[in-house]
Amino acid sequence: MLKQKRYKEFTDFLQLYFPYKVQKISVNAGFTCPNRDGVKGRGGCTYCNNHTFSPEYTHKPESVTQQLEGGVEFFSKKYPEMHYLAYFQSYTNTYSDVDNLRALYEEALSVNKVVGLVISTRPDCVSDAILDLLEELSKKTFILLEFGLESTKDETLEYINRCHTYAESVDAIKRAAARGLNVGAHLILGLPGESREDILNHATEISKLPLRTVKMHQLQLNRHTKMVKQYEEQPEQFHFFTIDEYIDLCIDFTERINPEFFMERFVSQSPKELLIKPDWGTKNAVFIHKLNKRMEEREAWQGRLY
Repeated sequence: MLKQKRYKEFTDFLQLYFPYKVQKISVNAGFTCPNRDGVKGRGGCTYCNNHTFSPEYTHKPESVTQQLEGGVEFFSKKYPEMHYLAYFQSYTNTYSDVDNLRALYEEALSVNKVVGLVISTRPDCVSDAILDLLEELSKKTFILLEFGLESTKDETLEYINRCHTYAESVDAIKRAAARGLNVGAHLILGLPGESREDILNHATEISKLPLRTVKMHQLQLNRHTKMVKQYEEQPEQFHFFTIDEYIDLCIDFTERINPEFFMERFVSQSPKELLIKPDWGTKNAVFIHKLNKRMEEREAWQGRLY
């Protein structure tokens, strides 16, 4: 007898669009961010070290085609029937002119077995002209536009040097969804100065938005980031969860989230050589097993308190 799912999984979302299994392949297309290059700020987000979440092959100066073909070759040895989504992941992947974006996106889509795009970006970097392009492409292929919100509190966004407001996030999500685009949101749970109530309120606030997917992960302190200095100067602003604390927080969060959203991710693990804390030493699959078991124990499910 199959156990009832406690939340809507990302694989359920993909099955709405594809009759076969699909795998994301990360791409570094050479973008930067407006809070790095001086347009809005310098230094980027205080928590950010792109090497903590980008696969090693994206650090090489290869073309989009070369990166994708390398990813396809790697995965197809074990999964010959797999198809792929080009995941424009590193930095802000709509931060360019429309002609350059079109060329990069179409290059990705021309690679064999690539059947769609996942584009990670900031809410202040999607002009109407860029949304026109994405709407056009979405009529021919799968598009998921993923916005880094990180928090719904402007005080937090200022502290971590995001250089945009939550109101800008709301506006961008609504404009993108109005074009018929699949829209996702990314949050970091436990950012400096945020209480448990603040974190749970993120679930309440984003549940009002026309989102399809939600990704989140725990706050991690990584080497070579400005957050290390922030932690040294204001350690009282930080709380790093134990794994059991974080599992219960994720469940509390999920019970408050819109039951129509698909939960793409709950946890992330930075490379050992970069991670300072918290070092749980737990693989993602093990975490998800613990999460599901705890949800059963609590008789919890997505949207119960929505």
